[in-house]
Amino acid sequence: MVDLTALLADLAAESEQLDALVAPLPPQAWARPTPAPGWTVGHQIAHLAWTDEMARLAATDVDAFYASVTSAPDVSRLVDDGAERFLAPPAELLARWRAGRVALIDALTAVPPGDKLPWYGTRMSPASMATARIMETWAHGEDVADALGVTRAPTARLRHVAHLGFRTLGHGFAAHGRALPTAPVRVELTAPTSTSPAAASEDGSTGDTWAFGPVDAADRVTGPALDFCLLVTQRRHRADLALTATGATADEWLDVAQAFAGPPGAGREPRAASGAGAPA
Repeated sequence: MVDLTALLADLAAESEQLDALVAPLPPQAWARPTPAPGWTVGHQIAHLAWTDEMARLAATDVDAFYASVTSAPDVSRLVDDGAERFLAPPAELLARWRAGRVALIDALTAVPPGDKLPWYGTRMSPASMATARIMETWAHGEDVADALGVTRAPTARLRHVAHLGFRTLGHGFAAHGRALPTAPVRVELTAPTSTSPAAASEDGSTGDTWAFGPVDAADRVTGPALDFCLLVTQRRHRADLALTATGATADEWLDVAQAFAGPPGAGREPRAASGAGAPA
């Protein structure tokens, strides 16, 4: 059984790591552009604050959650409009994000066992919602770090992102209008060096390797866990990552992988094509 308390603790820790990165910034740095076109550092934090609020509504007031979608002037701009609506001067935005994070954790803790929460195009358990929030917080944190020229050390919390990336294999194909694959895929990832050793689990994972999928699958994806997480969150183009795909299904997956809900993302161009390693 998934330990929701542990997941929420990791969500809090992931948020606090990003908080520590942006809290000391002078106001002008919040206006710095990030790799997401049209989004500043402030937009990235505003997006997280808005999404946390939508997740809280999904856990506490289903009618209000659905109303937030049906009343939107343009559903295709729901994400961008949400970020714009929550954008505020840095001190106000930071306080709003902090309060929202606490409220979301309290809301997810109180969801009755077995309940599913509405979300965009799907329904989620509280544990899945917490995992998705870890993924989003980490991914948007990468955009902020790129904008600031900071390299963040990967942590063991990336395992949540990697697991979600594997579980959403079918979603990536469907979001891009492709037939769902029938061949199983095995994923074997080199864990960040900061993770502690652990005994082998049933799927073959150890402290040094994170593994998902059937051991005997012919199609495989291997490489660093960080690179896999950057791929499935569409923060890097596969050409910039040290991932190896064996088999047609695995190879196609790396072109369409998408751990987040909704329509297909635009992804990122190869950094070599954008010049001198600049964010694409």
